[in-house]
Amino acid sequence: MTDSPVADRVPRLPELTYFFPAHNEEANLRGLVEEALETLPGLAERFEIVIVDDGSRDDTPRIADELAGAHAQVRAVHHPTNLGYGAALRSGFAAARFANIAFTDGDRQFRVVDLGRLIERLGAGDVDAVVGYRIRRADPLARTVYARLYRLANRIFFGLTVRDVDCACKLFSRASLEGVNVESGGAFLSAELLIKLRARGRRLAEVGVPHYPRTAGSPTGAKPSVVLRAVRDFWLLRLRLWAAAGPALRRGQPILGAP
Repeated sequence: MTDSPVADRVPRLPELTYFFPAHNEEANLRGLVEEALETLPGLAERFEIVIVDDGSRDDTPRIADELAGAHAQVRAVHHPTNLGYGAALRSGFAAARFANIAFTDGDRQFRVVDLGRLIERLGAGDVDAVVGYRIRRADPLARTVYARLYRLANRIFFGLTVRDVDCACKLFSRASLEGVNVESGGAFLSAELLIKLRARGRRLAEVGVPHYPRTAGSPTGAKPSVVLRAVRDFWLLRLRLWAAAGPALRRGQPILGAP
């Protein structure tokens, strides 16, 4: 992993928290943590890995604790029940201790080494956060169609021009997240966060990253309950912004926890 040309040309960050949500990812968990432990020393001088177990019912919680016990750089955060994707992201951000924070999903559809593409862009010094976009999306047609419609809706109703809002490969400076509150516990969280960052004048850049087919476990993002929750959160924020933008942008809980 660390012999990638991307990693070779990227100046290492002083500090990096890398986290990922994991819901019933027992088949992916060990491989992803091993990949991160191998790759991250080439991307950051100091790093930590945070596993966010979102109420898994398989062996994910036990494996997460085992990995945390075996490696000083690894920590595990557990939700007693499945709270949703946005809640898992919020727990990852809240647990982060370091000056830069990155995440992918726990399904291994992104490679940890490709965080180097985002780090390289952040290192240019003129942006506060870097949002990945999937160069070629390796998802079923239904999910791809939903994503295109969702992107269009965010562009029309929020002016959010990010080309791949829900790409689970993002990097933030901790400073860019200071003072930002979020509400969504579902799939709308990524869009809400970007909308609120932009409203605060944070500078966003986009970088293409490879996307790989899922080889183990089952996706949940296209479940009707997940989609309906995202639609509800979308319209709640839009209506509140129309009614009173200032209070709407301040609603919710801080995205960051104590360092």
